[in-house]
Amino acid sequence: MSARIRSVDMLRGLTIMLMIVVNSPGSWNHVYAPLLHADWNGITPTDFVFPSFLFIVGASIVLAMHRRIEEQSASQTFRKIAFRSAKIYAVGIFLWIWPDFDLTHIRYVGVLPRIAIVYFICASIYLFTKRSDQLKLALVLLAIYTLVMVFVPVPGIGAPDLSKPMANWANYLDSFMLPGVLWQKTWDPEGVLSTVGAVGSALLGMTAAHHFIKEEEHSKKLLRMMVLGALLLAGGYALSYLFPINKALWSSSFTLITAGASMQGWVICSLVFDRKDSQRFALVEAFGKNPIVSYALSSLLVSIFYSEFFLGVGINKLFMEQLVAIGVAPKLSSLFYALLYVGVIALPTWWLFKKKIYIKL
Repeated sequence: MSARIRSVDMLRGLTIMLMIVVNSPGSWNHVYAPLLHADWNGITPTDFVFPSFLFIVGASIVLAMHRRIEEQSASQTFRKIAFRSAKIYAVGIFLWIWPDFDLTHIRYVGVLPRIAIVYFICASIYLFTKRSDQLKLALVLLAIYTLVMVFVPVPGIGAPDLSKPMANWANYLDSFMLPGVLWQKTWDPEGVLSTVGAVGSALLGMTAAHHFIKEEEHSKKLLRMMVLGALLLAGGYALSYLFPINKALWSSSFTLITAGASMQGWVICSLVFDRKDSQRFALVEAFGKNPIVSYALSSLLVSIFYSEFFLGVGINKLFMEQLVAIGVAPKLSSLFYALLYVGVIALPTWWLFKKKIYIKL
């Protein structure tokens, strides 16, 4: 199991492509509901994308380290983990300040900072704990998170109210612990407490990978993963009656449901793409082999495609106007633009893939 596993690259590539689609509409005023995040409690297809990526982050930790960990000391491995985490975090901060470089209004959390923090925590857990303890740790963390968010009184508020953003522990801690700019005024969806749920997503990905690398018949491994995924889905929906499904809070029910779906998605990808004769959908694989680079490029080029500097109007707006003028519905035009933007990012991504250049931060 030392070679790259194509199903992992495919699932990772699909999540990156979907991230770019949902982050790059032609107009935020014209977006199909499934391509938006839930306003608060609830879940949409878009809400599955980021937790699926973190699930794969966890799986990749096991797949990349399970043999390598025997070849170097724990201190050497830990230094590499810390250095890689710092690089991913630094890229995240750079993308936030680009292109204005206003150092007075920095958002210190976000997508790449969350990936960096979750990777650091979970890779360290993998390095210093037994495999049998990692699933237990995930479940304990989610249980504690649930108890705190549901039952522990919030200072100045009293009993938590999870039906609105401003009356829970996540909002309370973000409001005075996080420096810089928050996505909302007093809280951030990539904030302090929601990191617990995000770590849970990656730990469950590690659990799936442990099953995947077992030396046994492949079909038996996939069946076990499919069953475990179904149990996570059922457990998440059952827990949602206590701790609602909520992407912004990364609630425990949200973690279980998205991890269950990701596990079953991996099984499906393995059935389709892990056969020796399968070379289909290579573009998706290209995104999966350079995920951070593709995502970073999509963030960098936004300043050009949405800017009015070059043409006096943003390319997105110009594209929308032309399609709407010939009778294409605004929401469909907005989606076409997002797909076109994925195509633009695909050009350098495909070039790297064909040259076998894989940039690992």
